[in-house]
Amino acid sequence: MFRLTHPLRQALKRTTGIHGLAVHPNPLPELVKTYESTLATLSSIPQTSVYRQGVEALVRHKLNIVTNKANGDISLAEKLLKEGHIEESLDIAADELSLAAKMVEWKAWEPLEEKPEPGQWEYVGQRETTPL
Repeated sequence: MFRLTHPLRQALKRTTGIHGLAVHPNPLPELVKTYESTLATLSSIPQTSVYRQGVEALVRHKLNIVTNKANGDISLAEKLLKEGHIEESLDIAADELSLAAKMVEWKAWEPLEEKPEPGQWEYVGQRETTPL
C-alpha cells in the first residue's frame, strides 16, 4: 500500500479551492516563523495592555498546536487550529502580525490625546421591538 507523507501530500495539493489563496509548499515552518515574529512584536507593547495579553495568549496557544501537538501533520494542524486550510491560518497569522506592528506604531495603550465627548463610550443598547 502506498502511503503519502505529509510534505508530499502538501506538494501534491494543487489548490485550496479559495480564489486568490495559493497552496503553500511548506506551511508549518512559515506559520511558526510568523507566530514567533508576532510574539517578538508584541514584546514592544506594555505587559499591562489588554491587547497584548489577549493576542499573546492566542498566538502561544496556536504555536503550541503547530510545534507540539500536530507533530508536522498539516491535516492535524488544520483540524486543531479550526481556521480552515493551513493557508488560511497563514493569512490570519500574517494579518495579526501586521496589526501588532500597527498597534506598536499607534501606541494604542497610551491615553487619548483628546478627552472623549460625554457618552461616547457608553453602550446605549438596542431598541426594544414589539413582536408581530
